[in-house]
Amino acid sequence: MDHFPLMTAVVSTGTVALAEIGDKTQLLALLLAARFRKPWPIVGGILVATLLNHALAGWLGTLVAQWLQPEVLRWVVAASFLAVALWTLKPDKLDDAESGIPAKGAFVATTVAFFIAEIGDKTQIATVLLAAKYSPLWQVVVGTTAGMLLANVPVVLLGSKLADRLPLKAARYTAAVVFLALAAWAAIRGIG
Repeated sequence: MDHFPLMTAVVSTGTVALAEIGDKTQLLALLLAARFRKPWPIVGGILVATLLNHALAGWLGTLVAQWLQPEVLRWVVAASFLAVALWTLKPDKLDDAESGIPAKGAFVATTVAFFIAEIGDKTQIATVLLAAKYSPLWQVVVGTTAGMLLANVPVVLLGSKLADRLPLKAARYTAAVVFLALAAWAAIRGIG
């Protein structure tokens, strides 16, 4: 990835932006926008929650990369990207538990709800995998955060009109192809 200085950030942005379309956190963004009707505090909450969550996920990814031998890590990452590709094909639905968002403060509610909803989500797992494969870590975190914002800010700003027009099935298939390509790349080229 040295041939283009910000390639890690670009790959991370595109991967997460595609994976986020139709994801439960995107549905959560729509719910928050409809409930609070204050787009900028919601966008700020998404930014803060994603930075914190993905920084922790990225850090975990770099630790995994250090613990495992390169050949083992190569196949773990390839298999994981393949699993995320398959997972991407399954549409998410917003869980009933996530609809009990506190009514006080759009920013605080968004930050807390997004941080919690992102735990174990495919975009968080993608962040772990991207950080295990690519460096520097800051580019992965900036890229995955930018990807989350690219996918969620339009939903927040345009509300349900945009959500009704998104070709979610096509987006899921595109995201699955991206993860399959990353799995193949990891399997063929290895890590590093």
